[in-house]
Amino acid sequence: MSNPLQPLQLLCENHYEWLCQWWRHRLGHGDEASDFAHDTFLRVLRNPEEVRTLRQPRAYLTTIARGLLNDHWRRRSLERAWLEAMAALPPELEASPDMLLGVQQALQQLDRMLGNLAPQAREVFVLSQLEGLTYVEIAARTGLSDRTVKRYMAQGFEICLTMLEA
Repeated sequence: MSNPLQPLQLLCENHYEWLCQWWRHRLGHGDEASDFAHDTFLRVLRNPEEVRTLRQPRAYLTTIARGLLNDHWRRRSLERAWLEAMAALPPELEASPDMLLGVQQALQQLDRMLGNLAPQAREVFVLSQLEGLTYVEIAARTGLSDRTVKRYMAQGFEICLTMLEA
């Protein structure tokens, strides 16, 4: 009787060190690389049948890891914006723990909702709303047309409106 998880086990054994190195290179340090490699393989577990037919396992792992990396940087950007907003509050408006928790939960919900956007649309929205770039600056930075930037922003705002209506 064959082990149905054997292809996944072989994928992990053969590519774990390579994937850790890939993460170290992208993150600039090795502290979290093994955690992210682990998360990458957890994503692979969602579709174990795909592993059996892989012809280019490293390309497959890279695609999954890039998605995780985009999520990581987006969350970091949201966290940074949240901390900056809290630090900018005047002392008389010091936020209560309940308020801080509410803001953090709203940002996490926004992050999940933005996860429904295509990666490039998500990047455009974050550059505008969290980094304060104009549409022209975003177009120049990303190489997108002004029209595409506006379309992506409309998609992002539509998601935000859906969140407010819920």
